[in-house]
Amino acid sequence: MAVITNYATLQTAVTDYMARADLTTFVPGFIQNWEERFYREPMNWAAWMETALNVTMSGGVAALPSDYLELRTAYIDGSPSTSLQRVPLQQMSLHYPRNAPTGYPVWIARQGSNFIFGPQPDANYVLKGLYYAKQTVLRTDADGINWLITNAPDMCLYGAMLEAEPFMRNDERLPVWQSFYDQALQAYRNQSRRENFSGSPLQVRLA
Repeated sequence: MAVITNYATLQTAVTDYMARADLTTFVPGFIQNWEERFYREPMNWAAWMETALNVTMSGGVAALPSDYLELRTAYIDGSPSTSLQRVPLQQMSLHYPRNAPTGYPVWIARQGSNFIFGPQPDANYVLKGLYYAKQTVLRTDADGINWLITNAPDMCLYGAMLEAEPFMRNDERLPVWQSFYDQALQAYRNQSRRENFSGSPLQVRLA
């Protein structure tokens, strides 16, 4: 079996496990289907998917990045920098209707393909922060390498096999691959959780 180091070797490994050389052309589809399913699950979003947010407001709104999944932190760039509170769109509309006076934003919400603010900005401020970005699917990446290939190659393989077995009508093998995949996925999530909560414990400071 091929050692998985990039997209090409992942394809080779899936083909080896299927033992069906006649299905080689279908392997990219199996991998892509698994990738799409993986990125739709918020529990799988982790630090390696965080991307810097840097957007200048225009007309009181800021456009979402094309690879946007979810906002992590947001603030107005300035001195001092001011953190924005994420609120539901309905709450924003209730407290800051669009015909309300403008001012320095304190709230942020998503409306379609834009971020909107409350109060409506009185200037074209620069919005910065972090957001979870959907990663480029492996088949379109120049090197065919991403964080998952490097750090969780077994999960990539098992996920692709879960897509392949029903196509080959090997439904009786699904529980086997599901078990392997669930173990690898849990290990990935545990690693991500440790990263999110790593660092020194909180300490109480005495006045």
